[in-house]
Amino acid sequence: MRKKQNGFSLIELLIVVVIILIIAAIAIPNLLRSKMAANETSAVASLRTLNTAFIMYSTIYGGYPTALTNVGPGTPATSAAADLIDSVLASGNKSGYCFLYVAGQSDSSGNVLSYGVTAFPLSLGTTGQRGFFTDQSGVIRVDTAETATNASTPLS
Repeated sequence: MRKKQNGFSLIELLIVVVIILIIAAIAIPNLLRSKMAANETSAVASLRTLNTAFIMYSTIYGGYPTALTNVGPGTPATSAAADLIDSVLASGNKSGYCFLYVAGQSDSSGNVLSYGVTAFPLSLGTTGQRGFFTDQSGVIRVDTAETATNASTPLS
């Protein structure tokens, strides 16, 4: 008499592996798109945070900062380190985006009267697909190219 063997055959195991690979092939692109959307949402939220910090800085010190690090952490808070944003955002890189701050014109007292902040993906197509821009108007602008400017379409 033959004993009946328990377990799965090689064909059954291969079928299960193929099904898992098909499911992974469908899920991974969706995961990457979700991550890019999250990075873009984080970039827009960071620009809103920066606009608020720059307005607070202007109210306290009489002009906008000369560099992004001026609104970063500091103890005690001074015009060189106003402690209005966290150190990650003050570094200029957050959630797959690079934030480039440019101080604009200054008055005779040296107070900065305008600014511009550009947020662009560190790796276009991997960490994000759109660039963002904001200035002292507080309007956040978006462009499907890597870099947005003050002429780009306002974010709705």
